[in-house]
Amino acid sequence: MLIHGLDIRSATPHDVPVILDFIKALADYEKLSDEVTATEEALRSTLFGEKPVAEVVIGYDESGIAAGFALFFHNYSTFLAKQGMYLEDLFVKPEYRGRGFGKALLVYLARLAQERNCGRLEWSVLDWNTPAIEFYKSLGAKPMDEWTVFRITGDALETLAKA
Repeated sequence: MLIHGLDIRSATPHDVPVILDFIKALADYEKLSDEVTATEEALRSTLFGEKPVAEVVIGYDESGIAAGFALFFHNYSTFLAKQGMYLEDLFVKPEYRGRGFGKALLVYLARLAQERNCGRLEWSVLDWNTPAIEFYKSLGAKPMDEWTVFRITGDALETLAKA
């Protein structure tokens, strides 16, 4: 689907190396490169295996170069009694920013969310990422300031599971 000059397509197993490159570039931008343990094998299994847990779309510029991607999955709202869509990652390569490609990816996801009868489209953004926050606000997104995200991983997850 062509939106704002970006050809957006669902990723296939063939795209796994490109997806991993985007994940690493995003982690580098967020200064979290040391946290990336994803591999092509793991992505192939979790995104395209027997039970895919997320979906990916990739946006290509007019010359067919991958310019950006979005990785998302469905969640559920008990208050709405509807599924929602959670955008885990959105990344546009620096050289493609300012051309509407980030907006094009979000427009695509919003349309997809409506087609799938989702009650909401949500995502998180790092507090220091002012350009992204201002961009999202310009699209009508509202920060959920009254919520705090909690996470449990590694040893703490293992300890809790054994309790």
